[in-house]
Amino acid sequence: MKLKPNKKLVVFIPAYNEELSIAEVIARVPRGFHPQYNVQVIVIDDGSTDRTVEVARQAGADYVFSFGANQGLGAAVREGLRQCCLLDADIGLMIDADNEYPPEQIPDVVAPIINRTADYTFGSRFKGSILGMKVHRRLGNYLFTLLQSILLRKWIYDGQSGMRGFSREAMECGEIIHDYNYAQVLTLNLLRQGFRLEEVPIAYKVRTQGQSFIKFRQYVSSVIPAIYKEMKRPVYRSKYVARSRQARET
Repeated sequence: MKLKPNKKLVVFIPAYNEELSIAEVIARVPRGFHPQYNVQVIVIDDGSTDRTVEVARQAGADYVFSFGANQGLGAAVREGLRQCCLLDADIGLMIDADNEYPPEQIPDVVAPIINRTADYTFGSRFKGSILGMKVHRRLGNYLFTLLQSILLRKWIYDGQSGMRGFSREAMECGEIIHDYNYAQVLTLNLLRQGFRLEEVPIAYKVRTQGQSFIKFRQYVSSVIPAIYKEMKRPVYRSKYVARSRQARET
């Protein structure tokens, strides 16, 4: 007798003017990879001015949430986590809309959360394979990841990954304190609360269509102050972490 899924995995896709790539990302999301999980897809449209919303719906997105105007990737990811909780997701998986990250590896990225060995996961490009990344982007990734490793006193391979998995507790507790981006501050916030991180090797290929929103000077001027602000503010150990640790020890 085939078991009916009784848990939910919500894949959320932040998108800004990604009409050329988002349909393929949605189509490649594996829907039936686990007998216990029903998979749904939600697109967080960050005020796109092209056909992103229309294309996403035609491609099979279960839900589309739209901002009236562009607010930034950090704001879109924050809303994605909130929508996952509103949809009663047991696990959330964020993936970029630019078709650089492999939706086929969603099962790999969420496996540590399903198996309860991690609360928060990265699809790690630098533990897997990378095709087409330019030298200056690779160097920037190394530097920002090294900074996170130093601040957390924990070695991290890919602190800027655009493919991340979240337990329900991590989604509820994670805070993103600025709108421009999310990558560094969210990881600092969750790990300082005691959530467990695991990185999963993935195959990454640089986009062939569309254009990245990231501009180096704006990225540095926005992200560095946000990292400083995150590290200066008090963060307390999550009650979920304490309960989980107690359950593992008994």
